[in-house]
Amino acid sequence: MSDEVEAGSVRVRLDLSYDGSEFSGWAKQAGGRRTVQGEIEDALRTVTRSRETYELTVAGRTDAGVHARGQVAHVDLPREVWGEHHDKLLKRLAGRLPKDVRVWALREAPQGFDARFSAVWRRYAYRVTDNPGGVDPLLRGHVLWHDWPLDVDAMNEAARALLGEHDFAAYCKKREGATTIRTLQQLSLAKGADGIITATVRADAFCHNMVRSLIGALLFVGDGHRPPDWPGKVLAAGVRDSAVHVVRPHGLTLEEVGYPADELLAARSREARNKRSLPLAPGAGCC
Repeated sequence: MSDEVEAGSVRVRLDLSYDGSEFSGWAKQAGGRRTVQGEIEDALRTVTRSRETYELTVAGRTDAGVHARGQVAHVDLPREVWGEHHDKLLKRLAGRLPKDVRVWALREAPQGFDARFSAVWRRYAYRVTDNPGGVDPLLRGHVLWHDWPLDVDAMNEAARALLGEHDFAAYCKKREGATTIRTLQQLSLAKGADGIITATVRADAFCHNMVRSLIGALLFVGDGHRPPDWPGKVLAAGVRDSAVHVVRPHGLTLEEVGYPADELLAARSREARNKRSLPLAPGAGCC
């Protein structure tokens, strides 16, 4: 794969957000299921009056029911299409897109930019409340109700053992040929005055179901079903534990995607495509 844009095309960065409640995830699917990618690509084709569908590349594919506030994507458009429509494209998309997805910015991307591979981190928030009365009805689509009291200090203690570069196989749904090695840069929880506990989760990348599995393990610590050292032991074991539940998607929001300086974009994209492995322990053999 190359970061070079085809001659005659322009790479355009899109900053967008969506309420994932009525979507079957980001990625287009067979069978006519409604997806974020499908809605935006259809709208883009309509407002540019194009016969061709211009395919989007996204920073992080979200699952069904997951929301995004700071999602990033790119699309390569013919130079003449961009030249004709770019000054009116944002407003036209606003008029064509359904109300649960918005594109907030469209601009020509710097050289070497790839929405997926140039990213250096993704930051998610997972929101949960242990309020015995449940969730505020106005927030029910974005906050999980946990019907046991939660000890946030114990959850933060457990979270610290998961930070750093590890093989997160125990917290990921395995995909053939894909690595589960990730660098977890932040995992912390704070309870607001409104009683909502927000978990901030930031990593260089995430494997499938990783955030929701991590939160599931921390909830078991928070409600006293497991000790604070249990999530770390699960991580070290390296295999899925049936006690780790993948929590429901509606509490999860992709908040922000981080990128390096423009001159480092291409190098970061090349680096991210390399399959990762953990360094060998001292004295360990290669095989």
